[in-house]
Amino acid sequence: MTQYVKIPKDRIGVIIGPKGETKKFIEEKTSCHLEIDSESGKVDVTCEEDPLKEFRILEALKAIGRGFSPEKAFEILDDEMLMLEVIDLSDVASTPKELQRIKGRIIGRNGRTRELAETLINVKISVYGKTVSILGHPEQNTIIRTAIKMLLDGATHGAVYKFLEKKHQELLRSQLDSIDFY
Repeated sequence: MTQYVKIPKDRIGVIIGPKGETKKFIEEKTSCHLEIDSESGKVDVTCEEDPLKEFRILEALKAIGRGFSPEKAFEILDDEMLMLEVIDLSDVASTPKELQRIKGRIIGRNGRTRELAETLINVKISVYGKTVSILGHPEQNTIIRTAIKMLLDGATHGAVYKFLEKKHQELLRSQLDSIDFY
């Protein structure tokens, strides 16, 4: 069965890669075939044997389309718990200037806010176009979604950092609790 995904035209080159290497890597790693229409941004994915693999490739391609590097996006293929979540900012920003301001709050000065969130919660975040995308496990994505909502609602960066620190401690505690020492 063939599925497809639409990718922004300026990200098609990233999927193809230098001399077609990225596309070739995907096809070899997954035994699936990609057909890319660089005019429309449509990417057809055909996997003969495994529909789940097809779904995971579509997610990885969407991640690349939302600004992630192929290396980060391909982690989806190796970790079935890794999820891509895309938050549309056009719902909260009515003007291009407001969109820029919101994206700036999410990224933070010199990328500090995004970097801190990625490090503490162990996710990857991409701010691209009118979206913010998160690559993480479901529990991690929920935390980052909440932090982004706090920023969108006008919370101070300090309050968001405090929230992320608290959630970081909770994640560490739950990981420690799940380890069987006996």
